[in-house]
Amino acid sequence: MGIRIYKPTSAGRRNSSVNDYAELTTDRPEKSLCRRIGKSGGRNHHGKTTTRFRGGGARKIYRVIDFKRDKDAVPGKVASIEYDPNRNCFISLVNYADGEKRYILAPHGIKVGDSVVSGLKVEPRLGNAMPVSAIPGGMEIHNIEMNAGQGGRLARVAGSSARIVAKEGNWVTLILPSGEMRMVRAECRATIGRLSNPEHQNIRIGKAGRNRHRGRRPHVRGKAMNPVAHPMGGGEGRSNGGRHPCSPTGVLAKGGKTRKKHKTSNKLIIRRRKNVRQGQLVL
Repeated sequence: MGIRIYKPTSAGRRNSSVNDYAELTTDRPEKSLCRRIGKSGGRNHHGKTTTRFRGGGARKIYRVIDFKRDKDAVPGKVASIEYDPNRNCFISLVNYADGEKRYILAPHGIKVGDSVVSGLKVEPRLGNAMPVSAIPGGMEIHNIEMNAGQGGRLARVAGSSARIVAKEGNWVTLILPSGEMRMVRAECRATIGRLSNPEHQNIRIGKAGRNRHRGRRPHVRGKAMNPVAHPMGGGEGRSNGGRHPCSPTGVLAKGGKTRKKHKTSNKLIIRRRKNVRQGQLVL
């Protein structure tokens, strides 16, 4: 797998790069696991914009992903590695021995024909899912549950993985890709390995049109607007807004806490995330 850089035949090509998708084995998804999803354009059921700068974009078909990995003791064989337009890592189609098919997040290095299995007591091999209490310390894991049976919530970005650093009683301590150190229950499940497509972070968009294909409209600065459209707009000549940065409704944009009050989750954080380089873990 690598990144393809084109010759600078135009201004957009000069600064753009794309994934060569060498790992993919097919371009046709499994129809039984596909769902049509609609678009909101950032608007709620009243038609009012609640998230700005969204709209347009290429049509996407949602692939149903098995985040829970709860099909225990039934071996499955990797049938294909596919592209998913709804996430930046690749996905794998798994054919189980009982005839069922499911999509899972593809770990980096998995190949067609490899066998994967999930359960309470399985071998800690690439692609297998099991409780974190059964995973040896120091191993790379992804798709980690925050509550048992909830489905994977942590470490689901392309190329990301977490590590187990300690086990004590019913709790296991993890270091997440952000550098945050937190505890999860021992019965929460995770998948062995790091996620596929680690080169995603090195891809350059190159031109505005590619962001439009992704459904992202141009982001306009508040101080570039008129005063009727934004609190920071207006002014004679070039101004710096005339006040602290805020949203169109006047909510301050800097210095305030944005995390919701999840009391249970907050108590399980041992060390907050730090400013670390993407893809590195703070040990």
